Amino acid sequence: MQLKDRIAIVTGAGQGLGAAISRAYAREGAKVAVIDLGLEAAERTAAEIRAAGGEAMAVACDVADRAQVEAMAARVNEAWGRIDILVNNAGITRTAMLHKMTPEQWQQVLAVHLTGAFNCLQAVVGGMIERQFGRILYVTSTAGVLGTIGQINYSAAKAGILGMTKSTAKELARYNITANAIAPGAATPMTETIRTDDRFKEKYLDRIPMGRWAEPDEVAPVFVFFASDAASYVTGQILAADGGMTIY
Repeated sequence: MQLKDRIAIVTGAGQGLGAAISRAYAREGAKVAVIDLGLEAAERTAAEIRAAGGEAMAVACDVADRAQVEAMAARVNEAWGRIDILVNNAGITRTAMLHKMTPEQWQQVLAVHLTGAFNCLQAVVGGMIERQFGRILYVTSTAGVLGTIGQINYSAAKAGILGMTKSTAKELARYNITANAIAPGAATPMTETIRTDDRFKEKYLDRIPMGRWAEPDEVAPVFVFFASDAASYVTGQILAADGGMTIY
């Protein structure tokens, strides 16, 4: 087991990619704190893990709310004694063309993706520095690399994650803490419209050399690798699990 006895926090884990990452971590021996805005969604994923013989707890948390994040991290530390792995996966979309996007739509997306990731990072990093070990994983997107139409807020937030990843890696490398980011293709509920709407799906598929959509369970092993000892000398990297969409 690649993650035996590790303690992991996965945000946005009530469905989609976050749920797949949580299940993959549990299969590899980690104890997983399944974090989601809604407790019911988080508990579904945690129940799946426990039914398969793994160990998981469900915690409701709005990552954009600093107090909730600190309470969530404290709960995990109290239950399991430490936090080894953080996966900043929580995200939302508020779609609108840029000339119609409201300030609220802009702020809401940045609050979850950027401020939320920063809140979670600060909540766990002190303990990681003290123990001289940690794995920080960020979820970016092809939208953050290539840009997209109708989601300038989302693209900007995901591009910001790239800079956050590299800065985290440079600051924390001296403490044996790695930070890496994964840019998955259309493998999350946030891309449901792209994958199902006839106005978008064929055009989008044409941009993917592999010619098919990603499944969350086939992207999750990338997160296992970056959290494992196999990636102990890998930090500050951005890996695109996108079927070749961002080939330059």
